[in-house]
Amino acid sequence: MNRQQRTKLIEYQTRAFTVGTIEFINDQWVFFDKETEEAALLDEFLHQEMEVYRMKRWKKGVLFEEGKITSPDEVLILKDKDIIRIRKLLVFSLEKLLEEINDDAFFQFITTLNSMKFSIYDCIYCYNQLNFLSTSERKSGVNFIVFDNQEQICNIQHHFSYFEKTNDRFEFTLNSGKRMVIEKISS
Repeated sequence: MNRQQRTKLIEYQTRAFTVGTIEFINDQWVFFDKETEEAALLDEFLHQEMEVYRMKRWKKGVLFEEGKITSPDEVLILKDKDIIRIRKLLVFSLEKLLEEINDDAFFQFITTLNSMKFSIYDCIYCYNQLNFLSTSERKSGVNFIVFDNQEQICNIQHHFSYFEKTNDRFEFTLNSGKRMVIEKISS
């Protein structure tokens, strides 16, 4: 699995976007989150990638001042009541963990998580022990990750040992008591 395949697997996760509408109020663009109904100034998302729904499809670009979304081939001017979606950011320590683990463990982790109806964007907490072992030749420890998909909670313990062999063991536990364990050992 190369970097592009990893990126695609992350890109097509469910709940990867915050969706809502925008309104021009008091000379400012205001974003209304469809799910939480919370309002935020669109300026908070300047220079971030987002998508606007136009002509029955999503058009991707980067938000700039004055309600302009710029893509490689066009500039879109936002209009009152436009529907937009903004890609959520991953929890930083989870993002770093996903970069650290090998391709097989990455694929197994993501597909198992998805099979349990969770997305990596449902992460609410991640303790990444690997961050503290970057200079060590022999790496072993446990990472703790918690996901909430608004229906269930999933706690994951990632036991790892990276030395002569690479060993990744993921223990998934749902709040319902259901458990699943996957392990990947490579030489």
